[in-house]
Amino acid sequence: MNIIFDQEQQVFHLYNNKISYIMKLFHDGYLSHLYYGSKLDQINSNVCVYFTEREGAPQPDGLQDARLFSLDTLLQEYPSYGCGDFRIPAIEARLANGTSALDFRYKSHQIIKGKEALDNLPSSHVDNDKALTLAIRMQEVAGELELTLYYTIIEDESLILRHSVIKNIGNAPVRLGQLASFCLDFYDCDFERIHLHGAHANERNIQRSKLNVGIDVISSARGASSHQHNPFVALVRPDCTEHNGEVYAASLVWSGNFSAQVEVSSFENTRLVMGINSFDFEYKLDVNESFTSPEAVLVYSNQGLNDMSNTFHHFVREHILPKKWAKTLRPVLVNSWEAAYFNFTQESIVRFAKDAIKLGAELIVLDDGWFGHRDDDTTSLGDWDILNSKKLPNGIKGLCDEIHSLGAKFGLWVEPEMISPDSNLFRNHPDWALAVPNHKRSQQRNQYVLDLSRKDVRDYIVDVICKVLASADIDYVKWDMNRNLTEIGSVLLDSDRQGEVATRYVLGVYDIMHRITSRFPNILFESCAGGGRRFDLGLLCYMPQVWTSDNTDAVCRQAIQYGTSLVYPPITMGSHVSAVPNHQVGRSTPMLTRFICAMSGNFGYEMDLGKLGEAEQAEVKEHIALYKQLRETIQLGKFIRLISPFENTKNETAWSFISLDTNTVVLMYFKNTSKPAPNLRRVYLKGLDASAKYKVYKHLATKQVAYNDFLKARNLEGEILSGSELMYAGLTMDRIDADYSSVLVVLHKQA
Repeated sequence: MNIIFDQEQQVFHLYNNKISYIMKLFHDGYLSHLYYGSKLDQINSNVCVYFTEREGAPQPDGLQDARLFSLDTLLQEYPSYGCGDFRIPAIEARLANGTSALDFRYKSHQIIKGKEALDNLPSSHVDNDKALTLAIRMQEVAGELELTLYYTIIEDESLILRHSVIKNIGNAPVRLGQLASFCLDFYDCDFERIHLHGAHANERNIQRSKLNVGIDVISSARGASSHQHNPFVALVRPDCTEHNGEVYAASLVWSGNFSAQVEVSSFENTRLVMGINSFDFEYKLDVNESFTSPEAVLVYSNQGLNDMSNTFHHFVREHILPKKWAKTLRPVLVNSWEAAYFNFTQESIVRFAKDAIKLGAELIVLDDGWFGHRDDDTTSLGDWDILNSKKLPNGIKGLCDEIHSLGAKFGLWVEPEMISPDSNLFRNHPDWALAVPNHKRSQQRNQYVLDLSRKDVRDYIVDVICKVLASADIDYVKWDMNRNLTEIGSVLLDSDRQGEVATRYVLGVYDIMHRITSRFPNILFESCAGGGRRFDLGLLCYMPQVWTSDNTDAVCRQAIQYGTSLVYPPITMGSHVSAVPNHQVGRSTPMLTRFICAMSGNFGYEMDLGKLGEAEQAEVKEHIALYKQLRETIQLGKFIRLISPFENTKNETAWSFISLDTNTVVLMYFKNTSKPAPNLRRVYLKGLDASAKYKVYKHLATKQVAYNDFLKARNLEGEILSGSELMYAGLTMDRIDADYSSVLVVLHKQA
């Protein structure tokens, strides 16, 4: 790992044993991108860059080869608009004189050991001896703005971390309109774009499409990273598959409005710009004031999407999640929400807990409805200091202590960012909710959004939530956020700063999360924003797991969890077994299928286990015991996607886990709709030791329907297979003539 600057060639080269990232200074300080990809020993910048005249491409004054050199054709590191480059910019600002043409030139650079934390923003953490950072200082020629571009390379990681900082060094305020986290330029346009789209209860579907000439945009303007689009994008070569081909991917450490813009120019170059969404964004920079973009994680792979994901997964576990929780195995959880909704008492929750603990549950979570007079979702958000004593006469502490006495941990639901119109808090402080003058507020789920740009509001939230959490020995908190931002205005900010509110809101979220989680480092926090509204690297810096989706149906969850896995490791995904018919889609699926799908993340139950029959309770007990045996492999091991629910038949899904010591392999296969005369699916495993032998430890499959009892259940337990056989000849899945079937195979590597 090193960062070098070749003074003679004016070339920066960041590299480790996997990748190189190379830039060059041209003429009077123009910073150009040369290369990003597999490690290079060197690059001849006189050969790799070829200038030629292009009609319609302006040239800067005063250059000898003026007709050949143009910013509109140059691959750039951080382009701006107005001085010759007509493509999408990375930065936009209006100077004190009212103009917006920007021309940034190199002034100096610094190579820093390690990586510094970002101001007021979540960011990755790296040991100083494992990383190097290059800071390149640029200055706008008018002398009003200083721009610093940061690049961090980490030992043994196939990725680059980037962010930027703009500072007003002039004598009057400047209005910032955009500050991207990065720009990445490519010579060609032979790419396809992959992104994750969806909706509430249908998150992170994979879409892959060919690039077209022009600009393609994915974005959120909802005040959150959103169910609709995840802050991730990948550019892949057309021949790229899960296990072969080139990938250039990026994900933001950010939880608010974002955009990822891809432009194919008229000269068939490609530009990717990603950062805070410039739509409805404006930030006033007073003299000497700075603004920092969110950190971006840029991953490169020449071994396909699965290798890209493994890089992201390792990075998230090692450098994003709070260190205390990064490798801490998560408890088996049972949540009261779908079991009881608002209708519970202390006695019913204790009975619910006893039934779950008897079957192996380790954490009992009391969801919504414990505060104020909240018997439905129309009231009391914000009144966290008012306990619903009818339901909990002995308080949170009384319930918590009783759960602990039963031998389990105790968790609690909160939604601190919201306020109900019917609440003491709103009656006393109506100005604390986001609003704009002369407009009525919009409601969603009967609630408004608190104005977290205000310090007094943030202080109240921190104070009241900390009092609740200090009132009992609470082990887990589910932090919800059930609506998007509308009427985004603050009564405390001046009119020329209203364009900052959405950004200041997210910074406010980070502030209260940092203060609360720091105060209670031993509480396991789970982010839940209506399910997957804020599944991003930003929140994972504070809360090491996320409720993946409100949709708990085992068929829908295959696609949701498969798409989520492109970036996020299983240890971050909350995934539960729920009752049937499913509360979101009304589907009934076998208990085994629900179990196999849910055990692919942080496993739990979203149901009243005491209401099951004896046979189902016995099945649940076996499932929980098996999960505990496999938990370390699933939560900390390597995750490998094998069959995509978005491709081919779109009726099958398969993935596997390999333990860190490579001795345990867990294969999961799902087939959703039964068909006549079915093909017997062979699944080809990946990542095994071809020369090793593997013994089948566990083989579970959905039972045949009654009229097919003559088909004897296959039992592979005890069989020995070679790694080469499993990878190249494949393993044939059971024939099951039933809908929503699944197969689980656990293999142990033989000594």
